[in-house]
Amino acid sequence: MSQTDGEATGLEIRAKGLLTEKGVEIPDKGSIDALSSRGYGTMLNDTFSLSFYEALYLLEKEQLEVLGKSKKPAKFETLLECYKEIDGNAWVNYLVYRDLRTRGYVVREGFGAGTDFRIYERGAYGKDTAQYLVLSIQEGKPLPMQDLKNAVQQCQSQKKELTIAVMNRRGEIVYYSVSPLTFK
Repeated sequence: MSQTDGEATGLEIRAKGLLTEKGVEIPDKGSIDALSSRGYGTMLNDTFSLSFYEALYLLEKEQLEVLGKSKKPAKFETLLECYKEIDGNAWVNYLVYRDLRTRGYVVREGFGAGTDFRIYERGAYGKDTAQYLVLSIQEGKPLPMQDLKNAVQQCQSQKKELTIAVMNRRGEIVYYSVSPLTFK
């Protein structure tokens, strides 16, 4: 069984990044290789970036130092506030991401249409496609049926399983498997 982060394997990632409007840029090539091999970050136009939830997770694990605009280390709360500016569901998404990573899964950004994440089985990242798509919600907040329908249809078209991750009032994450209702 493959592990996904430095803590689980005993290998530590010590990366430094720069805070941007959309996440955290990683300039160091050695850090980029270490991060991308464990399923973190995205390379786009010669720039390697971590999403806010990835950066928050690595910052919490003390595997990343983020420098803010003042070139001083940014705190967890600073990153979270930046994330909340672009995503109203930031805290829920971070908690779901952290929970799944802690369980040993590689978690990547979803494909849109309401899904927040793609989940790779343990040991499958880089070898196989993601088996699950995850929709993150907070208990007590309404989920429009059309959003759920779109997510189910997207999963069906991609032959993936939909999982709804619900953050309950105590901050715990509960997972529900979703499939279309069929009549025989």
